[in-house]
Amino acid sequence: MKRTRIVDLFDGSRLDTEVCAKGWVRTRRGNKHVQFVALNDGSTIKNMQIVFDMAQFTDEQLKPITTGAAIEVTGLLVASAGKGQTVEIQARTLNVLGTADPEAYPLQKKGHTLEFLREKAHLRMRTNTFGAVFRVRSILAYAIHKFFNERGFFYLHTPLITESDCEGAGAMFQVTTLDLNNLPKTEEGAVDYNEDFFGKPTALTVSGQLEGELGATSLGAIYTFGPTFRAENSNTPRHLAEFWMIEPEVAFNDITDNMDLAEDFIKYCISYALENARDDIQFLNDMYDNELLTRLEGILKEPFVRLPYTEGVEILEKSGKKFEFPVYWGADLQSEHERYLVEEHFKRPVILTDYPKEIKAFYMKQNEDGKTVRAMDVLFPKIGEIIGGSEREESYDKLLQRIEELNIPMKDMWWYLDTRRFGTVPHSGFGLGFERLVLFVTGMTNIRDVIPFPRTPKNAEF
Repeated sequence: MKRTRIVDLFDGSRLDTEVCAKGWVRTRRGNKHVQFVALNDGSTIKNMQIVFDMAQFTDEQLKPITTGAAIEVTGLLVASAGKGQTVEIQARTLNVLGTADPEAYPLQKKGHTLEFLREKAHLRMRTNTFGAVFRVRSILAYAIHKFFNERGFFYLHTPLITESDCEGAGAMFQVTTLDLNNLPKTEEGAVDYNEDFFGKPTALTVSGQLEGELGATSLGAIYTFGPTFRAENSNTPRHLAEFWMIEPEVAFNDITDNMDLAEDFIKYCISYALENARDDIQFLNDMYDNELLTRLEGILKEPFVRLPYTEGVEILEKSGKKFEFPVYWGADLQSEHERYLVEEHFKRPVILTDYPKEIKAFYMKQNEDGKTVRAMDVLFPKIGEIIGGSEREESYDKLLQRIEELNIPMKDMWWYLDTRRFGTVPHSGFGLGFERLVLFVTGMTNIRDVIPFPRTPKNAEF
């Protein structure tokens, strides 16, 4: 008999029919007359209760059914009179697909800490918590593609291997085929990259934005969605060495259009998750953060505050709150500042705009005051910055001047400047760190818990 996913067994269409379910055992309980097994196949947070009438099965047959074992069951799907489930399967046949030794299987007991489960990353997806988190992650990924596809954007694949450091961060993972134990040297003693695969220093990308701009100035509206890498030695709950970024770029959009797009986009994703991952979000709300659903639904109700950086600094200075990091005009605001504006002052998301140019990237369009740029950061409760973007500088002369001011090597930027020489147009874009979105929607507090296999300093297992 063909297997039916457990999530589909709950829709009522197969009631009082013979069905086949396969999955992993969550729990087993009962007595000498009847045994109950909670079975889960990963398709839903809900377990299917399998009822074994011990008049039809022997203790020896059921002995291998321990937590973590994989089984196949056929039986009659019936309405359940018990609490906690609407339907159950009255088992008729049992096939044990894979056993799990109770003495060795590390997830036998309930109540494991998230830290313990991070150490068991190869198994943690089998728990209710991580099953819920990664189903939400998948649904959000689909929502992202759906949003942009419905609005005529083209999905652009930008390179993972690059020679450009998009924002001058400098913390990049080098890519090389050179023998690190026997590096070729020039006469001056430097590494001779002529013998390397690409003939020059290359690294894993920190952003697809610059290449995305090339796509926007030919296709009109594009988005990227792929992995990015930063070699910062950051052991914090908000940083990863490998993470996923969504970066739309749109020709002819100004900063206002950019803010509109960002707000529509993030509200769409949250709304889609609430509609399509409700059971998982409800579980996470009940188990980890009882304000999660209220917070998510609240995001959809009101427009985001749009606030110039200068006014934001004035609010912080007048707040009377003692911050760990001092606040002054020209400071790069920290998470504590951003969260104060969002969580305590406005009590809703804030889009902060018009930052001092000295703390922002070279490619952002300069305002007429000569001091600020048309940057925007979307600030969220519990997270701080979740989106960063800007209107891009379309003037060749201004962009060239900024590149020279920051001593960015011209050999790395000629192709980018060419877009300002040949048919330049106003254009805008932003970047959303996917894991931060998943963090917000799931209510988890550590970014390592919203990506299947986190890459952090000294951690690259699995």
